[in-house]
Amino acid sequence: MVTGVEFLHLLRGAGFDFFTGVPCSLAKSLIATLEERGGYIAETREDAAVGLAAGAYMAGKQPVVIMQNSGLGVCVNALASLSLMYHFPCLLLITWRGYQGKDAPEHLIMGDISPTLLSTMKIPYQVLSAEPVGDSIRWAAETLRQTNQPVALLLPPGVMR
Repeated sequence: MVTGVEFLHLLRGAGFDFFTGVPCSLAKSLIATLEERGGYIAETREDAAVGLAAGAYMAGKQPVVIMQNSGLGVCVNALASLSLMYHFPCLLLITWRGYQGKDAPEHLIMGDISPTLLSTMKIPYQVLSAEPVGDSIRWAAETLRQTNQPVALLLPPGVMR
């Protein structure tokens, strides 16, 4: 398991320098760390966070959008009509509620279809695990720079404490 401080260090080391999103308890230590350091813009909707990330990219930043996988459904159109269409790259850090069918009932369907939804939108993704978190973050940064498109990291329970 990695702490929010360690995760942020890895993100910053890979060049990510703008953070926005909608909170989820699976990423609470990362969000708390960002809030302590003044580096997080909280949003009420994931599609609005995607818009902020596009603006940050145009201002020279390398953005991260933090969201729960239910929020992936909320921002499909913003990703398709803005980020993908106009090549506004960002890292989507998506907490994976309903992972392996274990969670509250309202998370199970999105938990089941989240990887398929990313594949359908042609957004490259990896599933984070506790050991190679740094490798996955470096992969995301490199893929984002090569494709000039969003990439995603799915964060299942138990990876971040």
